[in-house]
Amino acid sequence: MNVLSAAPHSRMTFKDAVRVQHSALTGLERRTLQWMARRLPPSIHSDHLTLLALFAMVGAGLSYWLASVTTVGLWLVILCLAVNWFGDSLDGTVARVRQQQRPRYGYYVDHIVDAVGTLCLFGGLALSGYMAPAVAAALTIAYFLVCLEVYLAAHSLGEFHMSFLGVGPTELRILLAIGNLTLLVHPIAAIGGHEFRLFDVGGVIGALGLAGTFAWSSIRHTRALYLAEPRPAAAEDPRS
Repeated sequence: MNVLSAAPHSRMTFKDAVRVQHSALTGLERRTLQWMARRLPPSIHSDHLTLLALFAMVGAGLSYWLASVTTVGLWLVILCLAVNWFGDSLDGTVARVRQQQRPRYGYYVDHIVDAVGTLCLFGGLALSGYMAPAVAAALTIAYFLVCLEVYLAAHSLGEFHMSFLGVGPTELRILLAIGNLTLLVHPIAAIGGHEFRLFDVGGVIGALGLAGTFAWSSIRHTRALYLAEPRPAAAEDPRS
């Protein structure tokens, strides 16, 4: 995505970034979303779906908080994740199928909503009793570092990467849902003769994986930009 300098309310020259997604479920998900978008009632548009996604993620965070007193909360989280997938994945598809794209507005609002929703989700995890607050904080920081890198790369390189190593947002929701189901049976993980909370182990692995993704992508994209824009030769001194 490239936005040229302009006054806040003036007309901008805008070029949408190329979406790059090679996750395990990309093909199936794309066909499913297109099928759903063509059958969605005309009265429901992309803004409705974006709001639904936000409320669902806030609901997931509150459900994790509820899980601190009853395991019903874990089931509600899975339901909220499914609703979030529906809204978050379908809003852009509906706009494209109906030829109602608003690239600047859609990109900005979608990622503001994602940031707020993710903060609510991890905040709920920190209050759930299933994950230590420090682990939830580390996971949040690592996640936002990856988001920052992705958004900067989209602006600088014109490519918006939506998955890494075959894992995208949909796969992450599925993994989290599987983790919730596992918590109902085995909330404790035994490693090297020591017992840890399952989600503490998963959270540490997730944070390390996100940090590694941030580092790898930052180095790769920095190299690409350096090759695209090598350092100019020093200008000749006019006095010589």
